[in-house]
Amino acid sequence: MTRPSLEQACTKIVATVGPACESIDMLAALITAGVDVFRINTAHGKQADHEFKLNNIRAASDRVGVPVGVLLDLSGPKIRLGELREEPLYCDLGMEISFVRGESNAPNELTSTYKKLVDELSVGNRVMLADGTVSLKVESVQKDRAVCRVTAPGEIRSRQGINLPGAALSVSAMLPADIENAMWAAKNGIDFVSLSFVRKAEDVRTLKSLLTSHDCNALVIAKIEKPEALEHLEEIVEAADGIMVARGDLGVEIDVAETPLAQKRIIAMCKEKVKPVIVATQMLESMHHNSRPTRAEASDVANAILDGADACMLSGETAIGDHPVKVVEMMSRIMTATERALSHDMFDRTITNRVHPITTAVTYAATNIAEAIHASLIVIATRSGGTAWVKSKSRSRIPTLGASDNNDALRRMNLLWGIKPIATSQLDDTQMLMTEICDWGKQVGYLKPGDRVVFVTGSGVVDRAHNLVLVHTVE
Repeated sequence: MTRPSLEQACTKIVATVGPACESIDMLAALITAGVDVFRINTAHGKQADHEFKLNNIRAASDRVGVPVGVLLDLSGPKIRLGELREEPLYCDLGMEISFVRGESNAPNELTSTYKKLVDELSVGNRVMLADGTVSLKVESVQKDRAVCRVTAPGEIRSRQGINLPGAALSVSAMLPADIENAMWAAKNGIDFVSLSFVRKAEDVRTLKSLLTSHDCNALVIAKIEKPEALEHLEEIVEAADGIMVARGDLGVEIDVAETPLAQKRIIAMCKEKVKPVIVATQMLESMHHNSRPTRAEASDVANAILDGADACMLSGETAIGDHPVKVVEMMSRIMTATERALSHDMFDRTITNRVHPITTAVTYAATNIAEAIHASLIVIATRSGGTAWVKSKSRSRIPTLGASDNNDALRRMNLLWGIKPIATSQLDDTQMLMTEICDWGKQVGYLKPGDRVVFVTGSGVVDRAHNLVLVHTVE
């Protein structure tokens, strides 16, 4: 049996893999520090690079004995600058900048990875560069050129992102590179696949269909970072298996002042629909180079947890930062301290179509029983992880094991709040499962004689449902 740490935070940590942490030793250290899911960002590198990272993640997972999940982040229709003639280029206030079709002939002529950009710009459109630090306004559009004026000055570099708030683009939700990467994910048993710049539920269903056609059961995470996504939020949350609040591009596409409330709205919708939600971007940004975060960053992580986030994501902090392990340890500390303020909702009866309604009712009841008798541990026997999905939304802080003999389910439970995956070979024998778990708990010091453990499992009488709750006293 693997040995999860019940002392670590209930809120999950997603860490991006990059040059600073892609070795097996560093990945193993990050898992030990508290990482539950590793993110591979397809916006950087080729499939050979992704495969190298995946192999190292799995080797590190085997070394530590923890079945961590892997999220492949499809870049989607991210529009980027082409190569600049002058690197970097400082854009002065009032400076004229043109987007041109083909190649640029002057420093103030920019190209784009989106070939139809000039065609789809209109006079008056705003163009945001370098994560919104530089702002332009379109003044005229000709056949092969869109002339803009700098309204907010700053420095830009090749391949930086272009955001077009308010512009209606015809670009597909998945580019050919995304389709190739999704098929690679299916072939390599990736646990989660996230899609960038989702605009409507159909974008999610398209990716799901592609994965299903390749016999892949990876969970699809929709990234909310466009105004159109906020307009169709409920349908997108319904269609997706999980949501990511991608605040980097979202804070450029909408007024940055509206981003905090948008985050709260997204999290609330995910809670209503019983879907896990990840809050991402600049959570501990200053720890790229500093060994401690700012107080504002610590508050940002804490408030995401208080809002109801299931996971928080680290991007450059672990991928290219100076202190990957320290940043994970710090995030775990903030999470653990914040979670003390959370309380279990005894009356939460949210129904999800992911599991049998009897399973939903039994899981909520078991959690309430565990709270009432001050149980030391809850154990959920599950093959798919669906029952653990229901339990995670209760926000009960009683340590909870998701016991499964399915490796895919074990890895995917890493995204569920408060669920610690543990492998077992006794899923069909309740008595043997109780013995195995209690022996393990006593061996590692989590259980002692007299402690109460609540088990959620099935009797076999009701097909495909958990209908059995057992309260066991440790001998």
